[in-house]
Amino acid sequence: MGGGMGVIFMVGMIAVMYFFMIRPQAKRAKEQKKFSESITVGEDIVTTAGIHGKITRANDNGTLQIEISRNTFMTIERSAISMEMTNSARKNNTATVATAEAKA
Repeated sequence: MGGGMGVIFMVGMIAVMYFFMIRPQAKRAKEQKKFSESITVGEDIVTTAGIHGKITRANDNGTLQIEISRNTFMTIERSAISMEMTNSARKNNTATVATAEAKA
């Protein structure tokens, strides 16, 4: 009787870990991959290292060339672009433009 309860408890713990830890992390990874594949030339991005830039060219080998300052370019991997930080920066830029337009 006690052994059966232990097995049920362990199965329950594994189920909780799956639904609260593993599944959301896999979903986030899938969204990040979809995001990095969908970005195009001309978009402003933020890398996982916090570097802000604009995509100037998509290379054949899967890398991107970004302009971080006037005539200053870097080549980065697509996977180095942070979905969360890029979306946050875009929201901040939109809010700043809306505030500036309201003042004008």
